[in-house]
Amino acid sequence: MATPKRSRLRWLSLLLCALFTLPLAPAQSNEPYRITVMSRNIYLGADVGVALDLIPNFPAAAQFMWDQMKQTNFKARAPKLAKEILQDRPEIIGIQEATSWRCKKDFSDQEVEIYNFLDDLIAATKSAGLSYSIASANGVKAFNPGYSIAPIPYLTKVVDPEVFNPIFGQDSAACGFVIGDALLVRDDVKSQIIQVGNSEYEASYSIVPVLMKIYRGYSWADFKVQDSVVRVITTHLESIWDENKIPNSAIQAGQLVADLKDAKMPIIILGDFNADYRDPRGVDDPNPGEQPVVSDICPTPGGAKCNAYSTMIEAGFENASPDAKNARYFTWGAAALLDGPDKRRAKIAKQLGNQYGFTDRLDYIFTKNVYATVSSKIIGNVWPDGSGVWNCGSKICFPSDHAGVVSTIELPRMAGAIDPDLDSHARLAFTPWYLLVGVIPLFLIWRITRRLRR
Repeated sequence: MATPKRSRLRWLSLLLCALFTLPLAPAQSNEPYRITVMSRNIYLGADVGVALDLIPNFPAAAQFMWDQMKQTNFKARAPKLAKEILQDRPEIIGIQEATSWRCKKDFSDQEVEIYNFLDDLIAATKSAGLSYSIASANGVKAFNPGYSIAPIPYLTKVVDPEVFNPIFGQDSAACGFVIGDALLVRDDVKSQIIQVGNSEYEASYSIVPVLMKIYRGYSWADFKVQDSVVRVITTHLESIWDENKIPNSAIQAGQLVADLKDAKMPIIILGDFNADYRDPRGVDDPNPGEQPVVSDICPTPGGAKCNAYSTMIEAGFENASPDAKNARYFTWGAAALLDGPDKRRAKIAKQLGNQYGFTDRLDYIFTKNVYATVSSKIIGNVWPDGSGVWNCGSKICFPSDHAGVVSTIELPRMAGAIDPDLDSHARLAFTPWYLLVGVIPLFLIWRITRRLRR
Protein backbone atom coordinates (compact mmCIF):
# COMPACT_ATOMS: atom_id res chain seq x y z
CA MET A 1 0.00 0.00 0.00
CA ALA A 2 1.42 3.36 -1.08
CA THR A 3 2.06 6.04 1.42
CA PRO A 4 0.14 9.33 1.10
CA LYS A 5 3.34 11.12 -0.04
CA ARG A 6 4.03 8.58 -2.79
CA SER A 7 0.37 8.78 -3.85
CA ARG A 8 0.61 12.52 -4.28
CA LEU A 9 3.82 12.14 -6.36
CA ARG A 10 2.15 9.54 -8.58
CA TRP A 11 -0.84 11.80 -9.25
CA LEU A 12 1.48 14.72 -9.98
CA SER A 13 3.44 12.59 -12.46
CA LEU A 14 0.24 11.47 -14.19
CA LEU A 15 -0.94 15.08 -14.41
CA LEU A 16 2.34 16.24 -15.94
CA CYS A 17 2.26 13.41 -18.50
CA ALA A 18 -1.28 14.34 -19.44
CA LEU A 19 -0.33 17.96 -19.91
CA PHE A 20 2.65 17.11 -22.13
CA THR A 21 0.57 14.78 -24.32
CA LEU A 22 -2.32 17.21 -24.89
CA PRO A 23 -2.42 18.69 -28.44
CA LEU A 24 -1.06 22.21 -28.40
CA ALA A 25 -3.08 25.04 -29.94
CA PRO A 26 -1.24 26.70 -32.83
CA ALA A 27 0.61 29.82 -31.82
CA GLN A 28 -0.79 33.08 -33.11
CA SER A 29 1.26 34.42 -36.02
CA ASN A 30 1.28 37.89 -37.49
CA GLU A 31 3.10 36.83 -40.66
CA PRO A 32 1.22 37.89 -43.81
CA TYR A 33 0.03 35.68 -46.65
CA ARG A 34 1.41 35.94 -50.17
CA ILE A 35 -0.03 36.20 -53.66
CA THR A 36 1.87 36.34 -56.96
CA VAL A 37 0.33 38.42 -59.74
CA MET A 38 1.25 39.28 -63.32
CA SER A 39 0.29 42.10 -65.68
CA ARG A 40 0.55 41.31 -69.41
CA ASN A 41 -0.48 43.36 -72.44
CA ILE A 42 -0.64 40.61 -75.09
CA TYR A 43 -0.88 43.03 -78.08
CA LEU A 44 -3.75 43.13 -80.52
CA GLY A 45 -1.25 42.37 -83.29
CA ALA A 46 -1.15 45.52 -85.42
CA ASP A 47 -0.06 49.15 -85.35
CA VAL A 48 -3.26 51.14 -84.77
CA GLY A 49 -1.40 54.43 -85.33
CA VAL A 50 -0.53 53.56 -88.94
CA ALA A 51 -4.07 52.34 -89.56
CA LEU A 52 -5.52 55.63 -88.30
CA ASP A 53 -3.33 57.53 -90.74
CA LEU A 54 -5.03 55.61 -93.58
CA ILE A 55 -8.52 56.83 -92.64
CA PRO A 56 -10.84 57.83 -94.37
CA ASN A 57 -9.79 54.97 -96.64
CA PHE A 58 -11.37 52.47 -94.26
CA PRO A 59 -10.80 49.33 -96.38
CA ALA A 60 -7.08 50.17 -96.60
CA ALA A 61 -6.93 50.61 -92.83
CA ALA A 62 -8.81 47.35 -92.25
CA GLN A 63 -6.59 45.44 -94.66
CA PHE A 64 -3.43 46.84 -93.05
CA MET A 65 -4.59 45.80 -89.58
CA TRP A 66 -5.57 42.32 -90.75
CA ASP A 67 -2.29 41.70 -92.56
CA GLN A 68 -0.16 42.80 -89.60
CA MET A 69 -2.26 40.78 -87.18
CA LYS A 70 -1.65 37.64 -89.22
CA GLN A 71 2.10 38.36 -89.42
CA THR A 72 2.35 38.74 -85.65
CA ASN A 73 0.58 35.36 -85.38
CA PHE A 74 -0.89 35.08 -81.91
CA LYS A 75 -1.22 31.30 -82.11
CA ALA A 76 2.60 31.17 -82.36
CA ARG A 77 3.03 33.72 -79.56
CA ALA A 78 0.56 32.17 -77.12
CA PRO A 79 2.76 29.16 -76.14
CA LYS A 80 5.65 31.54 -75.39
CA LEU A 81 3.44 33.71 -73.20
CA ALA A 82 2.23 30.53 -71.47
CA LYS A 83 5.83 29.47 -70.87
CA GLU A 84 6.48 32.79 -69.11
CA ILE A 85 3.39 32.22 -66.98
CA LEU A 86 4.58 28.73 -66.07
CA GLN A 87 7.89 30.10 -64.76
CA ASP A 88 6.20 32.26 -62.10
CA ARG A 89 2.86 30.47 -61.58
CA PRO A 90 0.91 33.63 -60.63
CA GLU A 91 -2.45 33.06 -58.99
CA ILE A 92 -3.96 35.93 -60.97
CA ILE A 93 -2.97 37.53 -64.30
CA GLY A 94 -4.22 40.90 -65.52
CA ILE A 95 -4.53 40.77 -69.31
CA GLN A 96 -4.77 43.82 -71.56
CA GLU A 97 -5.59 43.79 -75.31
CA ALA A 98 -7.43 40.49 -75.09
CA THR A 99 -8.55 40.70 -78.72
CA SER A 100 -11.29 38.99 -80.68
CA TRP A 101 -11.25 39.44 -84.48
CA ARG A 102 -14.71 39.11 -86.05
CA CYS A 103 -15.91 39.13 -89.64
CA LYS A 104 -19.19 38.91 -91.59
CA LYS A 105 -20.09 38.21 -95.21
CA ASP A 106 -22.91 40.68 -95.81
CA PHE A 107 -25.07 43.19 -93.95
CA SER A 108 -27.70 40.58 -93.12
CA ASP A 109 -25.26 37.89 -91.93
CA GLN A 110 -24.14 37.21 -88.38
CA GLU A 111 -20.60 37.98 -87.23
CA VAL A 112 -18.23 35.04 -87.10
CA GLU A 113 -15.37 35.03 -84.62
CA ILE A 114 -12.20 34.22 -86.55
CA TYR A 115 -9.54 34.67 -83.85
CA ASN A 116 -9.83 34.90 -80.06
CA PHE A 117 -6.52 35.68 -78.36
CA LEU A 118 -7.77 35.06 -74.83
CA ASP A 119 -9.09 31.60 -75.73
CA ASP A 120 -5.77 30.81 -77.43
CA LEU A 121 -3.78 31.92 -74.38
CA ILE A 122 -5.95 29.87 -72.01
CA ALA A 123 -5.54 26.82 -74.26
CA ALA A 124 -1.77 27.38 -74.31
CA THR A 125 -1.61 27.41 -70.50
CA LYS A 126 -3.45 24.09 -70.40
CA SER A 127 -1.02 22.62 -72.93
CA ALA A 128 1.87 23.90 -70.81
CA GLY A 129 0.49 22.00 -67.82
CA LEU A 130 -0.80 24.89 -65.72
CA SER A 131 -4.41 25.75 -66.51
CA TYR A 132 -5.99 29.20 -66.20
CA SER A 133 -9.55 30.44 -66.70
CA ILE A 134 -11.32 33.79 -66.75
CA ALA A 135 -12.10 34.69 -63.14
CA SER A 136 -15.84 34.37 -62.55
CA ALA A 137 -18.39 34.37 -59.75
CA ASN A 138 -22.19 34.47 -59.57
CA GLY A 139 -22.47 34.21 -63.34
CA VAL A 140 -20.23 37.23 -64.00
CA LYS A 141 -16.86 37.00 -65.77
CA ALA A 142 -13.97 39.38 -65.15
CA PHE A 143 -13.81 40.54 -68.76
CA ASN A 144 -14.44 44.11 -69.82
CA PRO A 145 -14.56 44.82 -73.58
CA GLY A 146 -12.76 48.09 -74.15
CA TYR A 147 -13.28 49.39 -77.65
CA SER A 148 -14.35 47.78 -80.86
CA ILE A 149 -14.36 48.37 -84.59
CA ALA A 150 -17.50 46.83 -86.04
CA PRO A 151 -17.32 44.74 -89.23
CA ILE A 152 -19.23 46.88 -91.74
CA PRO A 153 -19.58 45.50 -95.28
CA TYR A 154 -17.77 47.57 -97.94
CA LEU A 155 -16.38 49.95 -95.32
CA THR A 156 -14.08 47.51 -93.47
CA LYS A 157 -13.55 45.02 -96.29
CA VAL A 158 -10.61 42.61 -95.95
CA VAL A 159 -9.34 40.22 -98.62
CA ASP A 160 -7.96 36.86 -97.45
CA PRO A 161 -8.99 33.89 -99.65
CA GLU A 162 -7.22 31.35 -97.43
CA VAL A 163 -9.27 32.30 -94.37
CA PHE A 164 -12.58 33.42 -95.86
CA ASN A 165 -13.25 30.90 -98.63
CA PRO A 166 -13.80 27.97 -96.22
CA ILE A 167 -16.04 30.11 -93.99
CA PHE A 168 -17.93 32.44 -96.36
CA GLY A 169 -17.33 30.90 -99.79
CA GLN A 170 -15.69 34.11 -101.03
CA ASP A 171 -12.31 35.84 -100.93
CA SER A 172 -13.33 38.79 -98.77
CA ALA A 173 -15.33 39.77 -95.72
CA ALA A 174 -15.94 42.80 -93.54
CA CYS A 175 -13.81 42.53 -90.41
CA GLY A 176 -13.42 44.28 -87.09
CA PHE A 177 -12.25 43.54 -83.58
CA VAL A 178 -13.06 43.85 -79.89
CA ILE A 179 -10.28 44.58 -77.40
CA GLY A 180 -10.80 43.95 -73.71
CA ASP A 181 -9.25 43.55 -70.27
CA ALA A 182 -9.51 40.29 -68.35
CA LEU A 183 -8.44 38.63 -65.13
CA LEU A 184 -7.23 35.06 -65.44
CA VAL A 185 -7.08 32.87 -62.34
CA ARG A 186 -5.09 29.66 -61.90
CA ASP A 187 -7.56 26.78 -62.01
CA ASP A 188 -6.40 25.16 -58.78
CA VAL A 189 -7.34 28.31 -56.84
CA LYS A 190 -10.31 29.56 -58.87
CA SER A 191 -12.71 28.52 -56.10
CA GLN A 192 -11.13 31.33 -54.02
CA ILE A 193 -12.73 33.97 -56.25
CA ILE A 194 -15.57 35.47 -54.20
CA GLN A 195 -17.03 38.05 -56.56
CA VAL A 196 -16.13 39.87 -59.77
CA GLY A 197 -17.23 42.96 -61.65
CA ASN A 198 -16.53 45.22 -64.61
CA SER A 199 -16.57 48.99 -64.83
CA GLU A 200 -16.29 51.71 -67.46
CA TYR A 201 -14.36 54.96 -67.41
CA GLU A 202 -16.52 57.95 -68.14
CA ALA A 203 -13.80 59.58 -70.27
CA SER A 204 -13.68 58.04 -73.75
CA TYR A 205 -11.92 59.05 -76.95
CA SER A 206 -13.59 59.51 -80.34
CA ILE A 207 -11.37 58.86 -83.33
CA VAL A 208 -14.35 58.96 -85.66
CA PRO A 209 -17.66 59.86 -83.95
CA VAL A 210 -19.82 56.80 -83.19
CA LEU A 211 -17.97 54.39 -85.47
CA MET A 212 -14.61 54.55 -83.70
CA LYS A 213 -15.14 55.61 -80.09
CA ILE A 214 -12.56 54.13 -77.73
CA TYR A 215 -13.99 53.01 -74.42
CA ARG A 216 -11.73 51.98 -71.57
CA GLY A 217 -12.51 50.40 -68.23
CA TYR A 218 -11.41 47.76 -65.77
CA SER A 219 -12.26 44.32 -64.43
CA TRP A 220 -11.97 43.37 -60.77
CA ALA A 221 -12.16 40.27 -58.58
CA ASP A 222 -12.11 39.63 -54.84
CA PHE A 223 -9.76 36.74 -54.08
CA LYS A 224 -9.60 34.91 -50.75
CA VAL A 225 -6.16 34.03 -49.36
CA GLN A 226 -6.58 32.08 -46.10
CA ASP A 227 -8.53 34.47 -43.84
CA SER A 228 -7.73 37.57 -45.94
CA VAL A 229 -9.40 38.91 -49.08
CA VAL A 230 -7.66 41.04 -51.71
CA ARG A 231 -9.30 43.00 -54.52
CA VAL A 232 -7.37 42.62 -57.80
CA ILE A 233 -8.01 44.97 -60.74
CA THR A 234 -6.81 44.95 -64.35
CA THR A 235 -7.03 48.04 -66.53
CA HIS A 236 -5.77 49.62 -69.76
CA LEU A 237 -5.80 53.41 -69.90
CA GLU A 238 -6.03 55.46 -73.07
CA SER A 239 -2.93 55.79 -75.25
CA ILE A 240 -4.14 58.50 -77.65
CA TRP A 241 -3.78 62.11 -76.57
CA ASP A 242 -4.43 65.57 -78.03
CA GLU A 243 -2.20 68.60 -77.87
CA ASN A 244 -3.00 71.09 -75.10
CA LYS A 245 -5.49 68.74 -73.46
CA ILE A 246 -5.22 66.61 -70.34
CA PRO A 247 -4.50 63.06 -71.55
CA ASN A 248 -7.43 60.70 -71.10
CA SER A 249 -5.10 58.28 -69.31
CA ALA A 250 -4.70 60.83 -66.49
CA ILE A 251 -8.45 61.49 -66.34
CA GLN A 252 -9.19 57.77 -66.23
CA ALA A 253 -6.59 57.20 -63.50
CA GLY A 254 -8.32 59.95 -61.54
CA GLN A 255 -11.61 58.08 -61.79
CA LEU A 256 -9.95 54.83 -60.70
CA VAL A 257 -8.53 56.60 -57.65
CA ALA A 258 -11.95 58.08 -56.88
CA ASP A 259 -13.63 54.68 -57.22
CA LEU A 260 -11.17 53.26 -54.68
CA LYS A 261 -10.92 56.22 -52.31
CA ASP A 262 -12.83 54.44 -49.50
CA ALA A 263 -11.08 51.08 -49.90
CA LYS A 264 -10.21 49.39 -46.63
CA MET A 265 -9.28 45.96 -48.00
CA PRO A 266 -5.94 45.19 -49.71
CA ILE A 267 -5.89 46.41 -53.34
CA ILE A 268 -3.68 45.26 -56.24
CA ILE A 269 -3.98 47.03 -59.62
CA LEU A 270 -2.43 45.48 -62.73
CA GLY A 271 -2.27 47.41 -65.95
CA ASP A 272 -1.00 49.29 -68.94
CA PHE A 273 -1.35 52.88 -67.75
CA ASN A 274 0.08 54.48 -70.91
CA ALA A 275 2.02 56.93 -68.74
CA ASP A 276 5.74 57.28 -68.08
CA TYR A 277 6.98 59.25 -65.06
CA ARG A 278 8.51 61.81 -67.50
CA ASP A 279 5.19 62.68 -69.17
CA PRO A 280 4.32 65.17 -70.45
CA ARG A 281 7.75 65.46 -72.05
CA GLY A 282 9.64 68.67 -72.58
CA VAL A 283 9.80 69.80 -76.19
CA ASP A 284 13.53 68.98 -76.41
CA ASP A 285 13.41 65.76 -74.36
CA PRO A 286 13.80 62.36 -76.02
CA ASN A 287 10.34 61.13 -76.97
CA PRO A 288 10.55 58.39 -79.62
CA GLY A 289 7.35 56.79 -78.31
CA GLU A 290 5.43 60.01 -79.01
CA GLN A 291 4.12 60.35 -75.47
CA PRO A 292 2.27 63.53 -74.37
CA VAL A 293 4.29 66.76 -74.47
CA VAL A 294 4.13 69.88 -72.33
CA SER A 295 1.53 72.51 -73.23
CA ASP A 296 -0.33 75.44 -71.71
CA ILE A 297 -2.70 73.11 -69.90
CA CYS A 298 0.04 70.62 -68.93
CA PRO A 299 3.08 72.90 -68.47
CA THR A 300 5.34 70.65 -66.38
CA PRO A 301 6.34 66.98 -66.46
CA GLY A 302 5.15 64.51 -63.86
CA GLY A 303 2.20 66.23 -62.21
CA ALA A 304 -0.85 64.16 -61.24
CA LYS A 305 -3.14 66.42 -63.26
CA CYS A 306 -1.63 65.23 -66.55
CA ASN A 307 0.14 61.96 -65.65
CA ALA A 308 -1.60 58.70 -64.75
CA TYR A 309 1.47 57.28 -63.00
CA SER A 310 1.76 60.35 -60.77
CA THR A 311 -1.98 60.27 -60.14
CA MET A 312 -1.66 56.80 -58.62
CA ILE A 313 1.44 57.63 -56.56
CA GLU A 314 0.06 60.90 -55.20
CA ALA A 315 -3.17 59.09 -54.21
CA GLY A 316 -1.17 56.81 -51.93
CA PHE A 317 -0.73 53.78 -54.14
CA GLU A 318 2.69 52.13 -54.12
CA ASN A 319 4.49 50.93 -57.23
CA ALA A 320 4.95 47.23 -56.45
CA SER A 321 6.79 46.63 -59.71
CA PRO A 322 10.45 47.46 -60.47
CA ASP A 323 11.65 51.06 -60.27
CA ALA A 324 9.74 53.04 -62.89
CA LYS A 325 12.59 55.54 -63.26
CA ASN A 326 15.26 52.94 -64.05
CA ALA A 327 15.66 52.53 -67.82
CA ARG A 328 16.45 48.82 -67.43
CA TYR A 329 12.83 48.34 -66.38
CA PHE A 330 11.13 50.14 -69.26
CA THR A 331 8.33 48.04 -70.79
CA TRP A 332 7.54 49.41 -74.25
CA GLY A 333 9.63 49.57 -77.38
CA ALA A 334 9.20 46.53 -79.66
CA ALA A 335 8.55 47.01 -83.38
CA ALA A 336 4.94 46.66 -84.55
CA LEU A 337 5.82 43.36 -86.23
CA LEU A 338 7.63 42.29 -83.01
CA ASP A 339 10.80 41.46 -84.97
CA GLY A 340 13.10 43.20 -82.50
CA PRO A 341 13.23 46.74 -81.11
CA ASP A 342 11.56 49.53 -83.06
CA LYS A 343 14.41 50.84 -85.21
CA ARG A 344 13.34 54.45 -84.62
CA ARG A 345 13.77 53.94 -80.89
CA ALA A 346 16.66 51.49 -80.47
CA LYS A 347 19.44 54.10 -80.47
CA ILE A 348 17.70 56.34 -77.93
CA ALA A 349 16.92 53.30 -75.77
CA LYS A 350 20.63 52.52 -75.48
CA GLN A 351 21.40 56.15 -74.66
CA LEU A 352 18.81 55.99 -71.90
CA GLY A 353 20.29 52.74 -70.57
CA ASN A 354 18.05 50.01 -72.01
CA GLN A 355 19.87 47.51 -74.22
CA TYR A 356 16.73 45.88 -75.66
CA GLY A 357 15.13 48.89 -77.32
CA PHE A 358 12.58 49.88 -74.66
CA THR A 359 12.21 53.64 -74.23
CA ASP A 360 9.12 54.03 -72.02
CA ARG A 361 7.65 52.58 -68.84
CA LEU A 362 3.90 52.06 -69.27
CA ASP A 363 3.11 48.87 -67.32
CA TYR A 364 2.75 48.71 -63.54
CA ILE A 365 1.49 46.89 -60.49
CA PHE A 366 0.12 49.28 -57.87
CA THR A 367 -0.89 48.32 -54.33
CA LYS A 368 -2.64 49.81 -51.33
CA ASN A 369 -3.40 48.43 -47.86
CA VAL A 370 -1.08 45.46 -48.41
CA TYR A 371 1.69 44.37 -46.06
CA ALA A 372 4.72 44.52 -48.36
CA THR A 373 6.14 43.73 -51.79
CA VAL A 374 8.29 40.60 -51.55
CA SER A 375 9.71 40.64 -55.08
CA SER A 376 9.08 42.04 -58.54
CA LYS A 377 10.56 41.74 -62.01
CA ILE A 378 10.09 42.53 -65.68
CA ILE A 379 9.51 39.64 -68.12
CA GLY A 380 9.41 39.33 -71.91
CA ASN A 381 11.86 42.19 -72.47
CA VAL A 382 14.95 40.22 -73.57
CA TRP A 383 15.76 40.00 -77.29
CA PRO A 384 16.97 38.13 -79.33
CA ASP A 385 17.65 35.27 -76.91
CA GLY A 386 15.01 35.65 -74.19
CA SER A 387 12.82 32.77 -73.03
CA GLY A 388 9.74 34.28 -74.68
CA VAL A 389 11.08 34.89 -78.20
CA TRP A 390 9.75 32.92 -81.18
CA ASN A 391 10.74 32.34 -84.80
CA CYS A 392 8.70 34.66 -87.02
CA GLY A 393 9.79 33.51 -90.45
CA SER A 394 13.50 34.18 -90.82
CA LYS A 395 13.53 36.57 -87.85
CA ILE A 396 13.32 36.40 -84.06
CA CYS A 397 10.31 38.09 -82.46
CA PHE A 398 9.21 39.36 -79.06
CA PRO A 399 6.09 37.66 -77.58
CA SER A 400 4.37 41.07 -77.32
CA ASP A 401 5.13 44.73 -77.98
CA HIS A 402 5.02 45.25 -74.19
CA ALA A 403 7.10 43.60 -71.52
CA GLY A 404 5.21 42.07 -68.61
CA VAL A 405 5.44 42.67 -64.86
CA VAL A 406 5.36 40.07 -62.06
CA SER A 407 5.18 40.76 -58.32
CA THR A 408 4.74 38.73 -55.17
CA ILE A 409 2.72 40.65 -52.59
CA GLU A 410 2.37 40.01 -48.88
CA LEU A 411 -1.12 40.47 -47.44
CA PRO A 412 -1.98 41.19 -43.83
CA ARG A 413 -3.64 38.35 -41.92
CA MET A 414 -7.30 38.52 -41.01
CA ALA A 415 -8.01 41.21 -43.60
CA GLY A 416 -11.26 39.46 -44.42
CA ALA A 417 -13.59 42.46 -44.58
CA ILE A 418 -14.90 43.08 -48.10
CA ASP A 419 -15.53 46.56 -49.47
CA PRO A 420 -18.74 47.34 -51.39
CA ASP A 421 -18.87 46.44 -55.08
CA LEU A 422 -17.38 48.99 -57.45
CA ASP A 423 -19.73 51.10 -59.57
CA SER A 424 -20.07 49.73 -63.10
CA HIS A 425 -20.31 53.23 -64.72
CA ALA A 426 -22.14 51.63 -67.67
CA ARG A 427 -21.51 53.19 -71.07
CA LEU A 428 -24.30 54.82 -73.05
CA ALA A 429 -26.58 52.50 -74.97
CA PHE A 430 -25.92 52.08 -78.70
CA THR A 431 -28.99 52.46 -80.90
CA PRO A 432 -29.74 52.19 -84.65
CA TRP A 433 -30.13 56.00 -84.71
CA TYR A 434 -26.42 56.35 -83.86
CA LEU A 435 -25.63 54.02 -86.73
CA LEU A 436 -27.71 56.15 -89.09
CA VAL A 437 -26.14 59.47 -88.14
CA GLY A 438 -22.62 58.09 -87.76
CA VAL A 439 -21.78 55.29 -90.16
CA ILE A 440 -23.66 56.41 -93.25
CA PRO A 441 -22.02 59.89 -93.41
CA LEU A 442 -18.63 58.24 -92.89
CA PHE A 443 -19.29 55.91 -95.79
CA LEU A 444 -20.26 58.88 -97.97
CA ILE A 445 -17.06 60.71 -96.95
CA TRP A 446 -15.02 57.66 -97.93
CA ARG A 447 -16.74 57.41 -101.34
CA ILE A 448 -16.21 61.11 -102.03
CA THR A 449 -12.56 60.85 -100.98
CA ARG A 450 -12.05 57.94 -103.38
CA ARG A 451 -13.55 59.93 -106.24
CA LEU A 452 -11.30 62.90 -105.52
CA ARG A 453 -8.22 60.65 -105.53
CA ARG A 454 -8.99 59.13 -108.95
